[in-house]
Amino acid sequence: MAEKLEFSTTGKPHPFHLVPPSIWPLVGALAAGLLAVGALCYMHSLKLGGFSIGLKGVFLGLAGVAAIMVVWWRDVIHEAVVEKAHSPVAKIGLRYGMTLFIASEVMFFVAFFWAFFNASLFPTEAIGHVWPPANIHVIDPFDLPLLMTMILLLSGCTVTWAHHAILHGQQYESIKALGLTVALGACFLALQIFEYAHAHFGFKDGIYPSTFFMATGFHGFHVFVGTVFLVVCYFRAQKGHFTADSHFGFEAAAWYWHFVDVVWLFLFLCIYFWGNTIGTHLPEAAAAAGG
Repeated sequence: MAEKLEFSTTGKPHPFHLVPPSIWPLVGALAAGLLAVGALCYMHSLKLGGFSIGLKGVFLGLAGVAAIMVVWWRDVIHEAVVEKAHSPVAKIGLRYGMTLFIASEVMFFVAFFWAFFNASLFPTEAIGHVWPPANIHVIDPFDLPLLMTMILLLSGCTVTWAHHAILHGQQYESIKALGLTVALGACFLALQIFEYAHAHFGFKDGIYPSTFFMATGFHGFHVFVGTVFLVVCYFRAQKGHFTADSHFGFEAAAWYWHFVDVVWLFLFLCIYFWGNTIGTHLPEAAAAAGG
């Protein structure tokens, strides 16, 4: 199949997608700015012109960013499905963009793991030179966390099933597999909310709860985003947007979901399992080091 060529202002053919003028980048930047300013004013109890923005600015900024995401990505879907504007070269650019985005998300988790290992491998005197701290009733890794692990790994299988169904032109199978993946993602989120509600420690109860909730909670947010991503793919699959030759919208969601799966495996092994069991041999080593 010949590549779809567009024309620049010089009249020379090229395979790149020239995006038409759009108001969404400007409006999106304003919404993101409002979100940042609102969060800053809320955290520091600041007022602008005597008016307290507080959480109102945060929620308004979040709503604006979410709305821009919806209308902007709607336009991208229109360009791909209706206008057929995404040439093979343009699709390569989309792949690079998604790859770099996931790489940036990896660095977020590197920071959280760094904080956890710094606190657990070098427990301070304030928490008794022991990890986990003696006053913390940890969560059994082979209870709810193991079930959540199995659910997330199963969801990785179903999203792969959906991918293979799309590659073989099996639309009904892809829809069914996507529906199962979304259901499994929702189950994971429900179990995580249940786990948080029944935890014996709160976010402000020390370094262990802070690192635990930041790492697992940030992952839970990613599961929520990935689930929404897959819900969009589910409805797009019903409309026949995905073909064996053109389905990067789904592939991006699948990449993101597999990334979420892998991060959870590290969370389970490092925080739930290893981080909850190393306290048996740390006190002696810390005491010896202290003198």
